[in-house]
Amino acid sequence: MRASDDLFHRLSQSSFRQRFHLGRAEYDYCLEKGEALTGEHAAAFIRQRLAPGEPANDGKQTPMRGHPVFIAQHATATCCRRCLSKWHGIPQHQPLTHEQQAWVVAVIIRWLRQEMQRPAPKAKAPRSRANPDNPQPDLF
Repeated sequence: MRASDDLFHRLSQSSFRQRFHLGRAEYDYCLEKGEALTGEHAAAFIRQRLAPGEPANDGKQTPMRGHPVFIAQHATATCCRRCLSKWHGIPQHQPLTHEQQAWVVAVIIRWLRQEMQRPAPKAKAPRSRANPDNPQPDLF
């Protein structure tokens, strides 16, 4: 494993990894649940989805949205065993040790802390189907 400062410097050079940011719902989730509970969720996700030597659906087990930890996993290359090997130097095809799991969770938490220092993302405006200029309902 590489030092986290080196890792975050290398991640900052990746245009793919830099595309990931928390949306308003995930940002609010982190505010509401707090770092401790979000960290517990991260640890559980890593233990269940990434720690086995041959995880089910490896490479496809981490959704792109739905929880702040999932977004953080993609941003930090902790989303699958291939990325863990490439970016973190953690070998594939063997279970993650407790130390490796703790490393992954620490990286995720560090990224979430950084995201929470950014201004809150704008909430998406609700999509309105009603058009005041056209009383006819929009069916398509």
